[in-house]
Amino acid sequence: MAERYAGLPSQRQVIDLLAEEFARAGYDIEDVVVDAAACPPRVTVVADGDEGLDLDTIAELSRTASALLDDLDSQAYTLEVTSPGVDRPLSTDTHYRRAQGRLVELTLADGSTLTGRLGELHGATVDVVVRDGPRRGLTVRAVARDDITKAVVQVEFSPPSPHELELAGQTERHGGS
Repeated sequence: MAERYAGLPSQRQVIDLLAEEFARAGYDIEDVVVDAAACPPRVTVVADGDEGLDLDTIAELSRTASALLDDLDSQAYTLEVTSPGVDRPLSTDTHYRRAQGRLVELTLADGSTLTGRLGELHGATVDVVVRDGPRRGLTVRAVARDDITKAVVQVEFSPPSPHELELAGQTERHGGS
């Protein structure tokens, strides 16, 4: 997106100024939204990392972004650094890797849905731990990434069993992140 809003930094300028510093801190810039219609105008930087973002990290990234963006000659705007919402669809290998161990709902190319715990990514397939059979035991199902039309992390209110996490390849992590 090469749009330039009068007096505001462009998406490209923000990414160019912040990407290296965010990466050095262990975070990726997922998106930058420049909203000139907001009152006051707003620049939102969506960042993510392997361990997610907590409030302290968001505050530190905000200070870093503010210091770097202060050098631009632009009109006043509100800067917001945030993490992607839980409802963000998984679309890249990084998204799938970061969501490993989380409960996901997959919409498949045939229109069916599959809910299970996201396991390891193996190139063109991803493992999903699902309840299977009449006794509802756990099994690992390999799903081709090309067969997934949408994948979204689900909100959980109780932690998964250690066995389920182990099947998902999460031996040292307990609970959702």
